[in-house]
Amino acid sequence: MGQSLEEKTAALIAKDPEFKALVDEHRQLDEKLKELDRKVYLLPDEEVERKRLQKLKLARKDKIAQILNG
Repeated sequence: MGQSLEEKTAALIAKDPEFKALVDEHRQLDEKLKELDRKVYLLPDEEVERKRLQKLKLARKDKIAQILNG
Protein backbone atom coordinates (compact mmCIF):
# COMPACT_ATOMS: atom_id res chain seq x y z
CA MET A 1 0.00 0.00 0.00
CA GLY A 2 1.08 3.55 -0.70
CA GLN A 3 1.35 6.44 1.65
CA SER A 4 -1.68 8.55 2.41
CA LEU A 5 -1.70 12.08 1.05
CA GLU A 6 -1.04 13.48 4.54
CA GLU A 7 1.91 11.13 5.07
CA LYS A 8 3.36 11.98 1.68
CA THR A 9 2.93 15.70 2.35
CA ALA A 10 4.54 15.44 5.80
CA ALA A 11 7.47 13.46 4.40
CA LEU A 12 8.07 16.01 1.64
CA ILE A 13 7.84 18.90 4.09
CA ALA A 14 10.47 17.21 6.26
CA LYS A 15 12.96 16.56 3.46
CA ASP A 16 12.33 19.28 0.85
CA PRO A 17 12.77 22.91 2.02
CA GLU A 18 11.34 24.23 -1.26
CA PHE A 19 8.16 22.17 -0.82
CA LYS A 20 7.93 23.25 2.83
CA ALA A 21 8.16 26.91 1.76
CA LEU A 22 5.40 26.32 -0.81
CA VAL A 23 3.10 24.78 1.81
CA ASP A 24 3.91 27.54 4.32
CA GLU A 25 3.14 30.21 1.73
CA HIS A 26 -0.18 28.50 0.92
CA ARG A 27 -1.09 28.54 4.62
CA GLN A 28 -0.13 32.21 4.98
CA LEU A 29 -2.26 33.15 1.98
CA ASP A 30 -5.15 31.19 3.49
CA GLU A 31 -4.81 33.11 6.77
CA LYS A 32 -4.77 36.47 4.97
CA LEU A 33 -7.90 35.48 3.03
CA LYS A 34 -9.63 34.44 6.26
CA GLU A 35 -8.81 37.86 7.75
CA LEU A 36 -10.44 39.59 4.79
CA ASP A 37 -13.43 37.22 4.89
CA ARG A 38 -14.11 38.19 8.52
CA LYS A 39 -14.82 41.76 7.46
CA VAL A 40 -18.44 42.71 6.86
CA TYR A 41 -17.55 45.02 3.99
CA LEU A 42 -14.45 45.19 1.83
CA LEU A 43 -13.15 48.41 0.34
CA PRO A 44 -12.48 48.24 -3.42
CA ASP A 45 -8.72 47.92 -2.78
CA GLU A 46 -9.35 45.09 -0.33
CA GLU A 47 -11.55 43.29 -2.85
CA VAL A 48 -8.78 43.51 -5.46
CA GLU A 49 -6.28 42.23 -2.88
CA ARG A 50 -8.63 39.37 -1.97
CA LYS A 51 -8.87 38.28 -5.62
CA ARG A 52 -5.08 38.51 -5.98
CA LEU A 53 -4.55 36.39 -2.86
CA GLN A 54 -7.08 33.81 -4.09
CA LYS A 55 -5.20 33.44 -7.38
CA LEU A 56 -1.85 33.11 -5.61
CA LYS A 57 -3.26 30.55 -3.19
CA LEU A 58 -4.73 28.50 -6.03
CA ALA A 59 -1.43 28.60 -7.92
CA ARG A 60 0.38 27.30 -4.81
CA LYS A 61 -2.25 24.59 -4.33
CA ASP A 62 -1.87 23.49 -7.95
CA LYS A 63 1.93 23.37 -7.59
CA ILE A 64 1.65 21.34 -4.38
CA ALA A 65 -0.75 18.89 -6.06
CA GLN A 66 1.55 18.62 -9.08
CA ILE A 67 4.51 17.73 -6.83
CA LEU A 68 2.48 15.22 -4.79
CA ASN A 69 1.10 13.51 -7.89
CA GLY A 70 4.27 13.73 -9.92
